[in-house]
Amino acid sequence: MYKITHVDATSVDDAVAKLAEGSAAAIAGGTDLITTLKGMCTPTPPAKIVNLKTISGLKYIKEEGGMLKIGALTTLTEIAKSSVVSSKYTVLAQAAKAVGGPELRNAGTIGGNICQKPRCPYFRNEHNAFNCLRKNPNGLCYALTDYNVKHSIFGAAAGCVDGCPSDVAPALVALKAKIKTSKRTMEAADFFVVNGEDMTALDADEIVTEIQVPELASGTKSAYKKFAFRKSIDFPLVSCAAVISGSDASIVLGGVYPIPRRATAAEDAIKGKTIDDANATAAGNEATKGSVALGQNKYKIQIAKVMTKRAILACK
Repeated sequence: MYKITHVDATSVDDAVAKLAEGSAAAIAGGTDLITTLKGMCTPTPPAKIVNLKTISGLKYIKEEGGMLKIGALTTLTEIAKSSVVSSKYTVLAQAAKAVGGPELRNAGTIGGNICQKPRCPYFRNEHNAFNCLRKNPNGLCYALTDYNVKHSIFGAAAGCVDGCPSDVAPALVALKAKIKTSKRTMEAADFFVVNGEDMTALDADEIVTEIQVPELASGTKSAYKKFAFRKSIDFPLVSCAAVISGSDASIVLGGVYPIPRRATAAEDAIKGKTIDDANATAAGNEATKGSVALGQNKYKIQIAKVMTKRAILACK
């Protein structure tokens, strides 16, 4: 690995100040950052990493002010095991439990999961063997014409056809959550963008501090379904987060586009309808409306239909 200076942050303001000095990266659980650094995947590695785990008060799950609040340093295990989350915000508990293996969930935080870097094998290739456009504005998206088995079925975002690797991200968008940072509060749907090496709208000196999920209407049901080659530990090739309540439905796909993608046609197909096999199948078929497969990933279109159907049926 490159030589790196490690510093502990004593507060959110202290972390921001240290990040603002430049050539720095924030670290919490480290399950994503350390692998990126170890592989020397990027041409511009940070010279300093700022440890956020030393900041007190960013690890909690509580209901307050008509919403569920989760501190950014709360681990995925804690979220998956929370009785409040699993009973009222089931889709989020299931998404947290779907991340990696137990060791990773014990270390990984919700803040880190939604801020992870692309998982495209070209981006992650060691020693920056492929200086792709996510790392180099003048680079190429090699997946467009070569290996693209795991990539987008809805075209490119800012030229990239990676698949969103976060399990939690689609769940938060489906729940209409907000992401609170050291600078502002954003809708989850606006938080996820293609931003150079990142998939968030965060500035270099900005960190996530809290996740805010509005209280759900009475009778709301939700579910998260995921498909991966290695079912127990892998990143999602296709996932679906569904939140359904009477005449309202929120359905978001993961793994099929560089950021979470709302399946608005599927939402319209199931709103106000009885949740049964026929209606769920119809909505699943609508979920891939506008999809365009690459050379090696046409199979993902059918899987997206099935994951959507299963997520909807789980809300029955």
